[in-house]
Amino acid sequence: MVNIKALLLSGLLLLASPKAWSLQTTNRPEYPIPPQPTREFRGVWIATVANVDWPSKPGLPTEQQKAELIAILDRAVELKLNAVIFQVRPAADALYKSKYEPWSEYLTGEMGKAPEPNYDPLAFAVEEAHKRGLELHAWFNPFRAYHAQAKSEISAKHISKAHPEWVKQYGKYLWLDPGEKAVQDYTLAVIMDVVRRYDIDGVHIDDYFYPYSQRDEQRKVIAFPDEPSWQKYLQSGGTLSRNDWRRENINTLIQRLYQAIKTQKSWVKFGISPFGIWKPGYPSQTTTSDGYAPLNAYNQLSADSRKWLMNGWLDYLSPQLYWKIEQTQQSYPVLLNWWIEQNIQGRHIWPGNNTSRVSNSNSRGWPADEILYQIRVTRGFLGATGNVHFSMNTLMENSGGISDLLAKDVYARPALIPASPWLSQTVPSKPLLATDKDETKGVIKLSWKPVKQEKVWLWVLQTRTGSAWTTKVLPGEQTSYLININDPNVQVESVAVSAVNRYENQGASAVVKIKGN
Repeated sequence: MVNIKALLLSGLLLLASPKAWSLQTTNRPEYPIPPQPTREFRGVWIATVANVDWPSKPGLPTEQQKAELIAILDRAVELKLNAVIFQVRPAADALYKSKYEPWSEYLTGEMGKAPEPNYDPLAFAVEEAHKRGLELHAWFNPFRAYHAQAKSEISAKHISKAHPEWVKQYGKYLWLDPGEKAVQDYTLAVIMDVVRRYDIDGVHIDDYFYPYSQRDEQRKVIAFPDEPSWQKYLQSGGTLSRNDWRRENINTLIQRLYQAIKTQKSWVKFGISPFGIWKPGYPSQTTTSDGYAPLNAYNQLSADSRKWLMNGWLDYLSPQLYWKIEQTQQSYPVLLNWWIEQNIQGRHIWPGNNTSRVSNSNSRGWPADEILYQIRVTRGFLGATGNVHFSMNTLMENSGGISDLLAKDVYARPALIPASPWLSQTVPSKPLLATDKDETKGVIKLSWKPVKQEKVWLWVLQTRTGSAWTTKVLPGEQTSYLININDPNVQVESVAVSAVNRYENQGASAVVKIKGN
């Protein structure tokens, strides 16, 4: 057994039985400073609406639902992703225990019916994601109240029953009217309830604000039926045009939501993934027609996404750039560059990629290389620092070999999520290190802990062999690591450990020499 030694540093005796802990310096020549880890957001959407990604079908037993979710998170780790965007509110329903909204039918096949045995999928997902060092962003649809593909009867607890005056029938959908202030208050309350009660890392909303256009049997576009709220606005002295009023309703929600999240938990990021084109003609050669009906998200969805970005009402924007690089009128790099140019507040730009288009069997499918090229294009732009893949099912199935390619190519090495300096620039302290050599097992056990009672989100472990450094990103609850000293292929000379906090800020590295111990 290794004898315990007391180490005197700066007049302080640092003892921790059964090891001696010490702060190692990084400014001595024998303790070289490790390189900064790669910074890149690597996210994936986990869609629950219509059981796209999880659970595979409604009505599965709880243990099978949990097993499927664990498999998803394990695959994310295998691919060295660092965040999952988990859909928890597809349509005024909940994949968590909510006092506001009924259980989602996508869990049990019946809206309002709890899983059996009962559990909280969001709490489970957060816990399991954090065990693996993955951020979990809770994904909400703010106004959709009932999906066209829904099959079960509407629960008596649903908002369309409790407040039918807030809900509009629109084609095959039910939609909360964004023009009603009570609806905005309700949506804000639902989201903030999750922010307060769950240890999530982000709040995420997608491209559904006012609904995508629906058509009647004669193929005519149906007008959104918000006449009562529009008339209330006019009677109150409002002077905006109807389109401008609708956009201002959405602007107001976005601004209120961002402020509320930061007041409650400043480290929780707020992200939006709008339609990839702000409006046709921006940039000048861009249209939204690629063989489908053209879309003007600025008018049809009332989404002034450029304004949200330019005002800094979000921490990251993930425009859905769901077109190929070579597609001239919606070119991925051209659109990405345009969004970067609008980013005057310096927020994160993490474009969404249409990874679900990758296929070997579909004649309209994309080769997996297209996604790899898009990731490389993103890396080539100063101002874009990551990507989000739609969706997880494609990565689980390894469609077109996409997962294999990601793992061996662009995601071969781990990455930290980029820090958000506008939220906090505080860095964690340098950790305490200890080594314990076990000759019989041929290993050195490296152990570490915070100097203070700091809550550490991640640890960065870096090992040096010769002039080469290897980086691992470990979850905050892991505080030890074994190094095999008998393996001739592993000749680690020194090890560096640093802490990362919830703002993704990395502290200074503590370094310990291994070779010759």
